Amino acid sequence: MLISQRPAEAEDRAVPGHWEGDLIIGLNSSAIGTLVERTSRFTMLLHLPPMPGHDGTRAKNGPPLAGHGAAAVRDALTEAITRLPAQLRKSLTWDQGSEMAQHAELRIDTGLEIYFADPHSPWQRGTNENTNGLLRQYFPKGTDLSRHTREDLAAVAAALNGRPRKTLGWRTPSETLNSHLLSTQNGSVATTP
Repeated sequence: MLISQRPAEAEDRAVPGHWEGDLIIGLNSSAIGTLVERTSRFTMLLHLPPMPGHDGTRAKNGPPLAGHGAAAVRDALTEAITRLPAQLRKSLTWDQGSEMAQHAELRIDTGLEIYFADPHSPWQRGTNENTNGLLRQYFPKGTDLSRHTREDLAAVAAALNGRPRKTLGWRTPSETLNSHLLSTQNGSVATTP
């Protein structure tokens, strides 16, 4: 579905559970997947290592071996999203890259509604674009992203999620997301400052 069909609660950040995602690409077609929750700015990073046999070339019409083909991205997204509580699995907005070719399977596997930004419109996923800019402090352009382990990615995500944000009233993404989760358990509705 196109982003114009995304529910208003995702657009105005009123309800947590709506995510934006993308890939950051490095040297030799290495990649890291990024997921950002729109309300809290909570970030998760997806480990996308090269597939066995990746040497920079692939068989004609063969699967991508760089680790960020559609199957690898679907698997990494499914693993990350299904670890979340159900109330945080509402929607995902992505660009129209080929890495999302298995979006129908992803929807079945995770229960997420999948929305696509208009072509050449990165501002429609502005939360993710901003986060990717912050991530470049840790993963500079032109570097080999495949050298980073799951533990490295978890440490960077923890650093971002522990960084106070002006847009969150100087709370951290972790504090904001936790506050939303606690409020839903208590039956109240949290608001973002």
